[in-house]
Amino acid sequence: MKTGLAAKLGKDEQAGKHPYIRPKDAATLLILDGKGKDTRVLMGRRHMRHTFMPGKFVFPGGRLDPSDSRISLAHGYHPVVEEKLADRLKGPRSEARVRAFALAAIRETFEEAGLFIGRKAEAEENLRLGKGFQEFIEHGVLPDLGPLRFIARAITPPNRSRRFDTRFLAVPASAIAASLPGGTGPSGELEDIAWLTLDEARAMEELPMITRRILQDLEERLAHDPELAPDSPVPFYYYRNGDFQREYL
Repeated sequence: MKTGLAAKLGKDEQAGKHPYIRPKDAATLLILDGKGKDTRVLMGRRHMRHTFMPGKFVFPGGRLDPSDSRISLAHGYHPVVEEKLADRLKGPRSEARVRAFALAAIRETFEEAGLFIGRKAEAEENLRLGKGFQEFIEHGVLPDLGPLRFIARAITPPNRSRRFDTRFLAVPASAIAASLPGGTGPSGELEDIAWLTLDEARAMEELPMITRRILQDLEERLAHDPELAPDSPVPFYYYRNGDFQREYL
């Protein structure tokens, strides 16, 4: 189903005349604190040194690393969330690849915001975490996918120098098991990190159009589905025939 806003997204976010580039898998995490109109989400400004969306306010996240599919877990996804994430995958479809979406978002959230999403490991548990998760071992935290909910999926339009097939995942702030002092992560990729109400977030001028759309989708969903039920429809945005399309998974 194509909508007027979806068409506007296509016009606003298409740029350049780059040859076709296959989108890379990516994931981002919306950490939610509070309920209803008081819900706040963690966002930060991308450093100006970035070539992709410099200076824009975004949720923590990034592209998948091959090692993200080889990480020990406290718990996997809710089965319905896993099923929806596996829907309409391009390329190989495997449990490890689907699991890597959340692990990439969790890893990037630590690197960019200094937050450990998961649960404290029991003394007898043997943490076997790989590249990108060394700090989790030192803090005794196991990534936990159980609380995560699938919010949206969006593919960057063609004619861009960089393209991503991004899964937007939400998790309650209660899933933060530990944090680094200073309110930021070791990568320095995000600046001005802050908890914003949904209205405050949408009012930011330096906001990508797709991020604004996801915030609107989230607010509408919370209004009738405050617990973010796993089986709720998930909007999927992609580019076809000159405009963004919106379907539901």
